[in-house]
Amino acid sequence: MNASALVLGRASRRGRIGRRTAGHLFTLAFVAAWEAGARAAPSYLLPGPGEVALRLWKFVGSARDLGHLAASLEHVAGAIVISFVLGSLLALLPFYLPVFRFAVERRLGPFLNAFSGIGWTLLAVMWLGVNSGAVVFAISAVLVPFALVNMSAGLGAIDRDTVEMAASFTRRRGPVFRLIVVPSLYPFIFATIRIMFGVAWKVTLTAELFGGNSGLGYMINLARQEYDTATIVAAIVLIIAFVHGMDRLLFAPLQARLERHYAR
Repeated sequence: MNASALVLGRASRRGRIGRRTAGHLFTLAFVAAWEAGARAAPSYLLPGPGEVALRLWKFVGSARDLGHLAASLEHVAGAIVISFVLGSLLALLPFYLPVFRFAVERRLGPFLNAFSGIGWTLLAVMWLGVNSGAVVFAISAVLVPFALVNMSAGLGAIDRDTVEMAASFTRRRGPVFRLIVVPSLYPFIFATIRIMFGVAWKVTLTAELFGGNSGLGYMINLARQEYDTATIVAAIVLIIAFVHGMDRLLFAPLQARLERHYAR
């Protein structure tokens, strides 16, 4: 038994090492192909990895660039809070008032899912002007369906018998909601926020590009007008690294811990 476990452990380690090695080789091959393409094309079309790395270094030392990054973070954070609250309230409406289930699930939900993010951005600019409010509005409108769908799934997974048993001890809905419903939704709440965080950054660039006066999308728009492709690529690389780092180092471990805790 111990020998088998030892063999399986070694095989597992070799598998992990092999996967990591393959990933690193893929990354090196991509960078090499990128460098080769940059040497064959003008720098304003495709800057090389070294030029982009230099621009990233300058980005870290520039107060103006860091200000744009901070503005994008504010847009994302504000939109996630607003959309999560609105989506959760919409999900709770048919949970407590079933008469609204058809309106929310068959009318409002499909409409919000189908509406284009660019459409929301253009409407936000027309209604609110070119400012941060328009950006947050556009991002929130795109994120609301994610919160609505995920929180509705979480509410649907709650054991009704448990809720009814808790309600038999008190006529007040507040304690039942706080002590039974909300803890049951913890895994869904965290999964929803994790999904919304990744999607928000995809929408943020478009919203800031068309309707913002600050943020990374606005900075990319200025760089586009000046044919500063290195800045555009550097901003994209920064967003990818930031979102991937947050997902791997923060969201994934916390969600795994929640799933282990509430799976018991």
